[in-house]
Amino acid sequence: MLEITLDFDHGSGEPLYIQLYNFFKKDIQTGKIEPGEKLPSKRKLSHYLGISQNTVETAYDQLLAEGYVESEERKGIYVKELNRDLFLHSNNAPKSTKVLVEEIVQYEVDFSHGEIALEHFPHSIWRRLTIQSLYEEESSYFLNGEPQGELPLREAIAKYLYQSRGVRCSANQIIIGAGTQYLIGVLTMIIGRDAIYSMEDPGFHRTREAFKDQGVTLRSIPLDQDGVDIKHLFSSKANVTYVTPSHQFPNGMVMPIIRRMELLKWAEEDGRYIIEDDYDGEFRYKGKPIPSLQGLDRNGKVIYLGTFSKSLIPSIRISFMVLPSSLLEKYKSHFTIYKQTVSRLHQHTLSQFMINGHWERHLNKMRTVYRKKQTALVQSIEKYMGQQATIIGDDAGLHILLSVQNQLSEKELIERAKAYKVQVYPTSVYYENNQPDREPMVLLGFGGLTEEQIKHGIRLLKEVWAI
Repeated sequence: MLEITLDFDHGSGEPLYIQLYNFFKKDIQTGKIEPGEKLPSKRKLSHYLGISQNTVETAYDQLLAEGYVESEERKGIYVKELNRDLFLHSNNAPKSTKVLVEEIVQYEVDFSHGEIALEHFPHSIWRRLTIQSLYEEESSYFLNGEPQGELPLREAIAKYLYQSRGVRCSANQIIIGAGTQYLIGVLTMIIGRDAIYSMEDPGFHRTREAFKDQGVTLRSIPLDQDGVDIKHLFSSKANVTYVTPSHQFPNGMVMPIIRRMELLKWAEEDGRYIIEDDYDGEFRYKGKPIPSLQGLDRNGKVIYLGTFSKSLIPSIRISFMVLPSSLLEKYKSHFTIYKQTVSRLHQHTLSQFMINGHWERHLNKMRTVYRKKQTALVQSIEKYMGQQATIIGDDAGLHILLSVQNQLSEKELIERAKAYKVQVYPTSVYYENNQPDREPMVLLGFGGLTEEQIKHGIRLLKEVWAI
């Protein structure tokens, strides 16, 4: 167990990652943190200190760059041996309070929403296509490519989006980028940082932090049973709103057609845009797919975001956005100077994967796999928890929310589960403003678990939560 004694000074104007970096640097220099000591994981430290994982990662990157720590693959980050006689010690340590960070728990069952069923990834096909890409056109894919991304991949994405999601676009409107957070940054530059942005509350915390890091004004819009509240959106005076209509994150509702049309009506005013993040729209378990907002838009007001992280593999870091013509002109005029952030080799491999039909076959297979896992999760909760737990958002996606009626707080639910080596996740992190008065909820992802692990995990939760 590593003891962290740090109280952030939010009024100093100094970035939190600098304060965290200085804390570790000082304790390493003075020997309070010994050589060989393992630093807490980014996720664990961000949870205990109440800061984003990006903040912890940036602090750790600085320590790595300056040689205070070293990273061991698949093991963690460790303090290096230093000659402390070379350092001057200071006694003006920051005012602090104690926070205990426990060592990493080896969980038996981890209900992470970021995991997928890797055992079903078509390794042999992907390996073969990658090798082919290495030798095609005399390794031209080792050189810089188009700023928007490789044309064959953009053409394959445009075809897929129209067939599966009703998105109407040409390859010319698509921009490839290394992750949704990166694309959010590009969008704020294209639209302008002087616009007033808004997003769902609760909503995806990584997107919220990406907006904040761009320095834009960000308004939080509460939800009703159909998604983002239109009246609050109008009163917010926002010019741009970010929504997840196909599977609201984290609450899971699917925005009905009437609310979608109301949202498009809101966007008709000059200078307004909707950012539609369809992060896991491929996986829907009840009813027919709902048309994308972009496919319903006739005024060029919707920016469509998609990713291959859920449907293929997270590490590939290939996401994309579809720009309406007005924003595409601004992009081409001012922002093609930014080079493409995704490897041309990976882009070419993915385009071949899609063109040759492997993508469609893989998706069909994964829909069946995830439907079975989701069914196992829902049936296990109903069997073991009955009326004392309510499932929220089980129509689509790779996670559900679980409302538990046993008088325990969110923190108590998580800590008791941890004692049985089961990891469940808080929902409070997704709220910007105060949470409504409701039963505590936790998030359960199921994509990376087997059906037996899911059933075992729910049995353990029933026991530890005494329901």
